[in-house]
Amino acid sequence: MKKNEHRNNPLHGINLKQIPDELVDLFGWEVFGECINICYFKQDPSISSCLKFLRRTPWARTKVEILYLRTIVK
Repeated sequence: MKKNEHRNNPLHGINLKQIPDELVDLFGWEVFGECINICYFKQDPSISSCLKFLRRTPWARTKVEILYLRTIVK
């Protein structure tokens, strides 16, 4: 792997747990569930269930990463 390979990836160095942690801290579960319309984030949400879901569901992970990039990373 080359040194500059991840230079243009804004998510490089950010682990998956950090993304929903920061979004929930910023928005709370209710608003986070409205932004990403997925029932895992609306009905009895937790970080652990969120992480399991995101690891198994690439399309949901992409939505959460996009929200993170738009609100946290800028």
